[in-house]
Amino acid sequence: MPNILTKTLWDSRRSLAGFAVGTALVGTMYAGFYPQVADGAMGQAVEGFSPALRDALNMEDIASAAGYLGSSVFGIILPLIAVSYGVATGTRAIAGDEEAGYLDLLLAHPVSRTRLLLHRCGALAVGAATLASLVLLAMLAVRGSAQLDTIRVDQFAAQCLALALLATLFGTIAVTIGAATGSRAAALGGSAGIGVLGYVANTFAGQIGADAIRYASPFHYYIGNEPLRNGFQWADLGILSATIAVLVLVAVTAFNRRDLTS
Repeated sequence: MPNILTKTLWDSRRSLAGFAVGTALVGTMYAGFYPQVADGAMGQAVEGFSPALRDALNMEDIASAAGYLGSSVFGIILPLIAVSYGVATGTRAIAGDEEAGYLDLLLAHPVSRTRLLLHRCGALAVGAATLASLVLLAMLAVRGSAQLDTIRVDQFAAQCLALALLATLFGTIAVTIGAATGSRAAALGGSAGIGVLGYVANTFAGQIGADAIRYASPFHYYIGNEPLRNGFQWADLGILSATIAVLVLVAVTAFNRRDLTS
């Protein structure tokens, strides 16, 4: 392959295709339930939830298309799968190769650590964009039949762009931990733990009177300002992008300073 980025994408083509197609299918399956929700079938069940729980799960307006997709499909299901893709890919990027003994073989060639890490992060971003693009195409394909046409194309695009950045962010967290420690378990456990804490902080901070904690969670910048209603949230997207850039810088610095012979 001409470079590490394309080689990485080629080697992971099956897992990427599985994640992307699976995510799109799951998203459209749940999106297809919206007509029943709009008719009130699910609304009665939601009425049984406490007001605090409805607020935490963003189910105050589940009868609208944006409210339904924002609370369930794009609020829980798709980010869970996308973050899982990012964490799994980021864990393999450096720490996985190092524990498998492949990293030494790769660096024996005229490849710098910086180039290796940047290309692996680039492949992660391309994979996340591919996954989110397929979700967007799938949503647009069922938009009419699932009665989701109150959501504009640009609003779907805005939410899917945020989904791609969310997956890339958590993948970069895994890359950074792996580059700093060389441990696959640390990269996987650390990034997954941050994901859980971030979701809990964004979902339940308001229930304990600590709304400010939400601003420390990537999930707030992913969906907190409701791209499905309000379109592109450039400030939120900028924060996610800037965080990814800072993490890549930290990862490059930590990776170049580590002694890989020990």
